[in-house]
Amino acid sequence: MRILTDFIELSSRGKSDIVDLTERVQECVGKSGLSEGQVLVFAPGATAGITTLEYEPGLKKDIPEALDRIAPADADYHHNDTWHDGNGHSHVRASLLGPSLAVPFKDGRLLLGTWQQIVLIDCDNRPRSRRIVVQLTGE
Repeated sequence: MRILTDFIELSSRGKSDIVDLTERVQECVGKSGLSEGQVLVFAPGATAGITTLEYEPGLKKDIPEALDRIAPADADYHHNDTWHDGNGHSHVRASLLGPSLAVPFKDGRLLLGTWQQIVLIDCDNRPRSRRIVVQLTGE
């Protein structure tokens, strides 16, 4: 069993920006030389999450709208009282999404559903440069 670590560099707009990572994660699997195993996709930091969804125009609107209902930006957050950075809602949203996702692969291909893509959702209140960790375990 081998473990390999790679990275995906990206810029995001914040404010629940959804970035499709699927092709870039598949590229990491392809260049790893591993045929079977699992890939862990991890977003360091506390204001972004990794999940799967059908990356289509409707859901690209639905997800941010749902996050606005769950953790509105204009609500009172104790985090904002502590740091005065206005992104308390970003931390709540990201913690609900979770920072990582594990996806199996076989024959060098991600085993995703037909309409399933791997995405980063940047919940911060400003644009960010992010370095996503892609760690592969397999043979």
